[in-house]
Amino acid sequence: MADEYTKLADVIVPEIFVPYVIEKTAEKSKLLQSGIAVANPKLNQLVTAGGTTINMPFWQDLAGRSQIWTETKDIEINKIAAKSDIAALLLRANAWGATDLSGALAGNDPMSAIGDRVADFWARDEQKTLLNILKGVFASTEMSDHVLDKSTKGIDASTVLDAKQLLGDASDKLQAIAMHSAVYTELQKQNLIEYTTVQGPSGSPITIPTYLTYSVIVDDSMPKEGDVYTTYLFARGVIGRGEGTPVSMVPVETDRDSLGSKDILIHRRVFVMHPFGIKWKGTPELETPSEEELATGTNWERVYESKNIGLVALKHKIA
Repeated sequence: MADEYTKLADVIVPEIFVPYVIEKTAEKSKLLQSGIAVANPKLNQLVTAGGTTINMPFWQDLAGRSQIWTETKDIEINKIAAKSDIAALLLRANAWGATDLSGALAGNDPMSAIGDRVADFWARDEQKTLLNILKGVFASTEMSDHVLDKSTKGIDASTVLDAKQLLGDASDKLQAIAMHSAVYTELQKQNLIEYTTVQGPSGSPITIPTYLTYSVIVDDSMPKEGDVYTTYLFARGVIGRGEGTPVSMVPVETDRDSLGSKDILIHRRVFVMHPFGIKWKGTPELETPSEEELATGTNWERVYESKNIGLVALKHKIA
């Protein structure tokens, strides 16, 4: 009888693996836990529609003032104007060798072990992509009124409140704050961090730190130039997130390097992560924007009214 051994191809069933990893990635994503990024069913559909960008037309608000109603003069007819928000389709892939997964394959539930590792990777990678998008968005000249530069001062409650005031009477939309771990530690020293328990995407309870009632996201990928940090304030649902499998796409493949005695797992994703109201207008060098292109301010243009965009950047030092 010939020897038999378990290969990745025996463990990975694409029809099961793909939705499992999508669910686990959402469960592990700090962005989704905080409510900043929300899964958008419409974006899920548009991802599979073809093309490299997604057009999202919208009606602008009604402008002007009311008119005097009189028998001697007809009132003038006004129109409602339409614009389009545009999101870039993001194509990403990665591959792992069996040597990296050998420990996982020794577990009782290899599907769960592999899924956790891949999901952890995509959750981290997705968060870094969003930070590059935000870097580009706030580098756009049209978003300068959403940036508070306090780069000569340390962060405290007063500077954060000044930052939220950039949205004026729309500032109550802001729900979360993202910061570098050094900033988080500084606020802990000020005894201003509190903790609250919320229900996560999977239904399990998650403890989230809060600051001035804002949910706190801590990530050392947050912008830092010298001793100046950038902290972001977000409205809930300001980032739309969609994912799908376009026609002819093979999301998961396994391969075997027989001579090297290695199993290989290949995972491809097509998704959208877009700040609503700020359209992508760049022309990427490849089929999809690179991280550097996402971080370039000239590739973004604001199309919503200022107060309808729940994003604020605060530049500051720590004490």
